[in-house]
Amino acid sequence: MTSRDTQRQPHPADPVLGDDIVLELVRAWVPDAQVVSAVDETGGEARVYVVDGEVVLKTQRPHRVRERTSLAKEAFLLDHLAGADPTLPVPRPLGNGKHQGAEYLVMTRMPGTALVRTELAPAVRDAALRAAGASVRRVHAVDQEPLSESGLFPGDSGPADLPGRIGESLGRLLPNLAEKAGWPAGLAPERVLQRAVAAAPTDTAPVVLHSNPGPEHVFVDPETGRFVGLIDFGDAYRSHPAFDPRTWVSRRDSEQLLAGYVEAGPLGPGFMVAWHLGLLIQEATFAAYGWQDPGQAAANIARILDQLA
Repeated sequence: MTSRDTQRQPHPADPVLGDDIVLELVRAWVPDAQVVSAVDETGGEARVYVVDGEVVLKTQRPHRVRERTSLAKEAFLLDHLAGADPTLPVPRPLGNGKHQGAEYLVMTRMPGTALVRTELAPAVRDAALRAAGASVRRVHAVDQEPLSESGLFPGDSGPADLPGRIGESLGRLLPNLAEKAGWPAGLAPERVLQRAVAAAPTDTAPVVLHSNPGPEHVFVDPETGRFVGLIDFGDAYRSHPAFDPRTWVSRRDSEQLLAGYVEAGPLGPGFMVAWHLGLLIQEATFAAYGWQDPGQAAANIARILDQLA
């Protein structure tokens, strides 16, 4: 849930594959592939080669490697989703392998544009996020046994693991916050940790999570703003389902994802507790890495603790 598994490398080689290599890899699964029509590097961690406008070759870039990121894992999950819920709006995997030691994944291209790069009226944008939240609920609803038995997905093995996950995450983030200018003396990090761990529910089995179904991974029709699909499952892991209808960018966006998620039916009694604990970890992360004023993060954390109480 945090960036602890990021391994930064100084000045690694990050070559763009030539068209001949891209087509060779893609043609193993799409024999009539013809033209590399675009190269998309907006994802940061991955590079995507668009072939004939309908197929993509995704490769992991070496400048920022995560231990839990795996294109083989993403291929397995997408294949399972295609069989379990064929109308789910996610890419369809066509094949995967390695080229010179680097993983690659060939899959169908998601039409439309990432929400983060689209200007929409607030109500239209909210509707797209709610539709994305509904799709996340469908991802969680598929049979989890093949996913857990695959050994590809790190994370929680059972409901009782959640307090430990909360404690481990906050145990890394909170200790140094008290030393930051603006953090209130009355909000002792160790007390935040204790209250959060004590509140963690143990009533819900873990599921495989997307991990960040936010605006960069939600695709929409750029003309109408209608939700068309969800991409990028490479960081998938197992934990409480409430951690998924949430974005690392905006509380409002998180609330819209949640609204779409809950419209599908009743939730377990601990769901909203876990959702708020996810927000608390997000606030602590922002403060720890300097992405938000510590005083503002502390005020937000205090409000979340009050809601949990």
